[in-house]
Amino acid sequence: MPQTINKLTARQVETISEPGRYGDGAGLYLLVGLNESKKSVFKKWVFRYMLAGRRRDMGLGPAGSGGISLAQARAAAGAARDLVRDCIDPIDNREAALAPPAEPVLTPTFGEMATALVDALSPEWRNAKHRQQWQNTLASDAALLMPRPISAIDTVDVLAVLKPIWQTKPETASRLRGRIERVLNYAKTLGYRDGENPAAWRGHLANVLPRRQMLTRGHHAALPYDEVPAFVAVLRSREAVAARALEFTILTAARSGEVYGMTWGEVDITRALWIVPPGRMKGGREHRAPLSSCAVDLLQQMERLRVHDGRDCPVFPGARGGRPMSNMAMEMMLRRLGRVDITVHGFRSSFRDWAGECTPFPREVAEAALAHLVGDATERAYRRGDALEKRRELMEAWASHVRGVPAS
Repeated sequence: MPQTINKLTARQVETISEPGRYGDGAGLYLLVGLNESKKSVFKKWVFRYMLAGRRRDMGLGPAGSGGISLAQARAAAGAARDLVRDCIDPIDNREAALAPPAEPVLTPTFGEMATALVDALSPEWRNAKHRQQWQNTLASDAALLMPRPISAIDTVDVLAVLKPIWQTKPETASRLRGRIERVLNYAKTLGYRDGENPAAWRGHLANVLPRRQMLTRGHHAALPYDEVPAFVAVLRSREAVAARALEFTILTAARSGEVYGMTWGEVDITRALWIVPPGRMKGGREHRAPLSSCAVDLLQQMERLRVHDGRDCPVFPGARGGRPMSNMAMEMMLRRLGRVDITVHGFRSSFRDWAGECTPFPREVAEAALAHLVGDATERAYRRGDALEKRRELMEAWASHVRGVPAS
């Protein structure tokens, strides 16, 4: 049966916003994903092929407005398909064509140097997510630099990747600049570069780019605390695991990453306590989170879905049962509820605003509930406890507010 091709239309390419892979046929795909900020989508073309029993994905460039059109992508995929038919790897062929003949063969590319740096830094990172963030940032936002010889990167190259996002995505752009600078410094230390770093800020890029203080700095969009009960009422009508995970995240004011990685070995339902180990906390310190009666009831519901008795069994399993859910599941639940105006992390702000404006609990107790450090090192040294019982009262009050129960 002949393979169906040309499945997509130009309008679909422009309007599709749901993350996923959309096939046009004959190996051409439109990939749609969320940027690191999780507030906007990116689109790119990929040609997938098999050669010598090995499957490879070849990036063809960005899609959508201002990017490569559907017709151009089909033409590029067709040319690559012809090479595969002649047993020529199109990725290797493209890299060979891009390599400047005057550059020494042994000079690594920016992409190779970035990979080497990530490998070198990995032991100091607490989890694989940090490594993935580095790789994703450089691969997507610094794609123009990846095939370039590390010794040839100059200020013009750096500005080419920073300027398009410097004012529209300042947080991402600033983070990207710092990571590019670090890759180039790493290469210089290993002897692959010399001279000044073209990604340096002070005395260099600061002369041509506006300071971050002058730009719009993004914050996690939060729902006003008085609107949280109505939102949770709608959320509770959904029977998905992602809905329960989001409800639990709101009840505990936890970070989403802590909930995604939560296992039954961390939970003591009898004591109504969730102990998050240091390796899973942003600050690298164990966090004891008291569980409200509502949170305990929710966990007892989730226990019916428990697939095994091991301590590593995820509390909120994904579609594959014994594995945690995707780290985008709660954000996607917000999208399905039509709430693209708020974020999961923003519910921590909702909680903090409520605690500060509607309760008599001290600031230190609310900050401890968010696993924030309060005071200087000397003050923290004298404050040995973690105010667990006071936090338990606070979280019980918050759960009552979240469930729409009037204060007594």
